[in-house]
Amino acid sequence: MNCRSEVLEVTVESRQVEEAMLALLHTILLHRSTGKFHYKKEGTYSIGTVGTLDFDCDYIDFTFARVSSEELDRVIRKAVSEFKDALSNSGSDGMGQISLEFYQKKKSRWPFSDECIPWEVWSIKVNVVNLANEQERQICREKVGEKLGEKVINVVEVINRHEYLPKMPTQSEVDNVFDTSLKDVQPYLYKITYQITDSLGTSVSTTMRRLIKDTLAL
Repeated sequence: MNCRSEVLEVTVESRQVEEAMLALLHTILLHRSTGKFHYKKEGTYSIGTVGTLDFDCDYIDFTFARVSSEELDRVIRKAVSEFKDALSNSGSDGMGQISLEFYQKKKSRWPFSDECIPWEVWSIKVNVVNLANEQERQICREKVGEKLGEKVINVVEVINRHEYLPKMPTQSEVDNVFDTSLKDVQPYLYKITYQITDSLGTSVSTTMRRLIKDTLAL
């Protein structure tokens, strides 16, 4: 099985990191989740509904839709918070990457553990820049909102392609494909990881500053 790999890149100031990551991760998981399966007998089941809600960002001019599951939101927020803290500890200007990997399990014979086979990975590269004043922050707030809108459209376009998805499992195999631990939603099995780079390339920082200065000149 070939694993699909998609890369997104965003440039933000430090206080925007959390909301930008939540917007993108929640968008992906919204389209990679189903309602809970209710099995009647082996091979016959119904699927519950997936509730959604809109979330308004505080530091970005942007609103995104997410699954209404508070349990799922807590899991994502915990991972994003750890990533944000690691970025902050690396210095004021930094670069990092947070990845969302979807996988399925392949049962192995005892005493070996199950094999986890990835089928789709989303990597979000984050560039953090320092801004000089509130006017620059306001412009960044608007520009990042515009860029996030473009990224969300890109995510939806990719997900709507007719490409590989794990086949719907039987009741005995559902835990090999879906995370069934949440009471109100059932995402495909996934894991979130991150890595931090020591410093940010000057080209990214310069590009953002040029964008802000060009806007100020209008």
